[in-house]
Amino acid sequence: MLRKTSTKARFATQSKVRRGKTVLKKRGLKSGQKKGTKAYMFVIPPKQQMLQAKDGTKNEAENGIRDTSPHGDDSQRPMLSVIIPAMNEEKTIGAVVREALRICRDAEVLVVVNGSTDGTANAAKRAGARVLTYAEALGHDGGRKVGAAAARGQVLLFTDADIAIPAEHLAPYVQAVLKGTDVALNDYHGPITRSPIHPVVEAKHMLNSILARSDLRGASMTAIPHALSRHGLEVIGITSLEVPPLAQAKAVIGGLRVRAVHHVPVGRLNAVRIKKRSGPDPLSQVVLNDHLAAIRWITDTLGPRGGHTDLQRVRSLAR
Repeated sequence: MLRKTSTKARFATQSKVRRGKTVLKKRGLKSGQKKGTKAYMFVIPPKQQMLQAKDGTKNEAENGIRDTSPHGDDSQRPMLSVIIPAMNEEKTIGAVVREALRICRDAEVLVVVNGSTDGTANAAKRAGARVLTYAEALGHDGGRKVGAAAARGQVLLFTDADIAIPAEHLAPYVQAVLKGTDVALNDYHGPITRSPIHPVVEAKHMLNSILARSDLRGASMTAIPHALSRHGLEVIGITSLEVPPLAQAKAVIGGLRVRAVHHVPVGRLNAVRIKKRSGPDPLSQVVLNDHLAAIRWITDTLGPRGGHTDLQRVRSLAR
């Protein structure tokens, strides 16, 4: 009986991996890492990395931006911190960490293992990550907040533990920040051709419209991958990372340079997890409530119309 269950689990895992590889191949998301080798092929070469980091430091000095790193000046910290929340992702975390380490030579990978009951922590350590362990389930957003607080890098890149995105498709977010972007978003807008459109997709588009950034369409800090500059993290505030739409609202209204920089089809890459439920999807409800929190903050900060005018209307005269 145990053998039969194990076999089913193995086939399910193999099927998931096969589906992921097929999608990666179709979308051109192919890793440059050779199978069976331990040598890393870095996507951002050391020379380019050093020049960009130097330029970034100069720009920060010119703009009067202070160093917010809790671990000293730029010379004492890595260029990049990759932050990965993980809960029971023993089978995929190793590949995720290895791809993250391939982005550049001067990088740290932090895996925030929370609520796990499997070998996720050990698998992450074996792959070369620095592991922060919590017995409680923090969720993706709580894990990102914890990871950001512990990160030492000049650039913070956020991704998930269940999708091994090739380093070639993570590097553009890092490069965008090195060139002056504060918040580098995934240029992914959700399945907008479906009918009806998923409410979470609608909420992402709506929030960007409210923020007068309809050019971002459905790009969102709710989706991975995305990256932040140190200055961006200071303006947003680490606590706000717990509510990604709120963090995005603070970034835009705070005058940060927010851009959708590269497309990774996370909707297709994410494993479909079918669960029988009689009511609304609880995860969707959480994300929708996060967007409501962002809108509440916008109206509290900019006024009841969120900073938008009422044109020539004088509604108070209507009786």
